[in-house]
Amino acid sequence: MEFDLDAYLARIGHQGTRSPSLETLSAIHLRHAQTIPFENLDPYLKRPVLLDIESLQKKLVLGRRGGYCFEQNLLLSHALKALGFDVTGLAARVLWNITDDAVRPRSHMLLLINLDGAPYIADAGFGGLTLTSPLALEADVEQSTPHETFRLLRAGEDFVMQASIGGTWKPLYRFDLQPQFQADYEVTNWYLSHHPNSRFVTGLIVARPDQDRRYALLDRELTIHHLRGVSEKSTLTTNAELRSTLENKFLINLADLPL
Repeated sequence: MEFDLDAYLARIGHQGTRSPSLETLSAIHLRHAQTIPFENLDPYLKRPVLLDIESLQKKLVLGRRGGYCFEQNLLLSHALKALGFDVTGLAARVLWNITDDAVRPRSHMLLLINLDGAPYIADAGFGGLTLTSPLALEADVEQSTPHETFRLLRAGEDFVMQASIGGTWKPLYRFDLQPQFQADYEVTNWYLSHHPNSRFVTGLIVARPDQDRRYALLDRELTIHHLRGVSEKSTLTTNAELRSTLENKFLINLADLPL
């Protein structure tokens, strides 16, 4: 099935240039992150997560749903390739909220964009700290985005992605530049969406950046992180509150979901 670029651009509300430039990449990255939320409703509800192009378009574009990293970044990669970008899929080991000596599998997907000989990292699928603009693949350089400031550190042959949170640098994930393929993502995707101990199976995780804030939902705990301000926390005590929040703050179409 061919990728429907027009439908994707309409979904994210992009009406600007379509040339394979940094301006286009930055605009699409931001609009994608703001309009297609990170969410794991399918594995949480014991529904399959499918990564073929038809399923991605049906769910995230036509169905106005969100998804987690494989769905988000595969969809973004199809769109960027259709626009003429040179895109390579990568894989990362998540470092968020783990001890320094822990070793995680390469369970996260991100993208390498080669733009006129200059490499950039794009990632529309890291939950509550999803990038809202591409980053130049340069070590030890602080890079501003429409939301937080990020940087990449060298770790041998690898890179470590960090975000500045409250003035403290926090590691998000570690990656190398070995190209990954659909088959690689399919194996990890099956594990994350089926294993009984997977966090995507046992609990609800939803996130979306807005213009001046980030929304994050962990099970029924809603947090609104205001940029350069305080964070608000509340508990959604009823199913009606949960449904309203998913629809109105996270922009998720719940028409076919038993919630």
